[in-house]
Amino acid sequence: MTLLPILFAAALSFGREDAALAYRTAKDFSATCSPRDAGTERGRMAANYILDHASAVGGNVRLDPFVAMTPDGEMRFVNVVAEFTCGDPDAEWVVLVSHYDTKRGIDSPFANDGASTTGLLVGFANAFSQYRSSGAKGNLMMIWTDGEESFNAYGPDDGLWGSRHAAGKLKREGRKIKAVICLDMLGDADLGISLPANSSKALRQIVHHAAKEAGYSVKVKDIKEFLRDDHVPFLQRGFKAVDMIDFEYGSAPGKNDWWHTPQDTADHISEESLYVSGRIVCEVLNVLLF
Repeated sequence: MTLLPILFAAALSFGREDAALAYRTAKDFSATCSPRDAGTERGRMAANYILDHASAVGGNVRLDPFVAMTPDGEMRFVNVVAEFTCGDPDAEWVVLVSHYDTKRGIDSPFANDGASTTGLLVGFANAFSQYRSSGAKGNLMMIWTDGEESFNAYGPDDGLWGSRHAAGKLKREGRKIKAVICLDMLGDADLGISLPANSSKALRQIVHHAAKEAGYSVKVKDIKEFLRDDHVPFLQRGFKAVDMIDFEYGSAPGKNDWWHTPQDTADHISEESLYVSGRIVCEVLNVLLF
């Protein structure tokens, strides 16, 4: 995978209005759809919320329900999928992934963990719906996954259900997937994006290049840790994937003490962070799609 010149004038842009939409959506989603634990009625309500809001800005959106085995037996889940075909549907696809579910047993709106990047994908649905005829050589898919959070501890039958279902389905369909980009916790008002070691090296390089082009290279760093996030099932299916995550979300630099707590509230996310994240992801897409 090589770094191609970014044809920004003709390619995708993510503007202030897209960031404002992402932020409004994230705040409203966390306020009206929490808790949204996987397999619950409120989880299904959250899926329909995403369907309605992504459709309203021009996305070709559908629900993708499925059943999977959990520590509590078989359970029903619902992914939400949007596709933007820019030309030949048999051409390569770039996939953006974000989970929307919440962790069981925690009284929290999960404003950053789940809601922020749910809103970010809605912002991208708005942005990309305006650029379908801009000369892109590839297609874009967005997947809001259900069941990312484990019930007990991540394992073969616990957690990452939505991404495992999505990765398996794309593999069975024979889709040509150029890259999968997992977005997680990117609304943190003190934004710092980590790229874990178990991300495809070529995609990590493209993210760094994109951050430099967008003027935010200081916001992105490689980390030595291997993180178990929604990118992992895609890697296991042979797809190139990268995880863009802010895993230092807390009361002081380097801490992560707001993650999976009642402190994951809307006052700890910001529109500016979603704008910066959106700009960086946008530049990645311009490398991959144009």
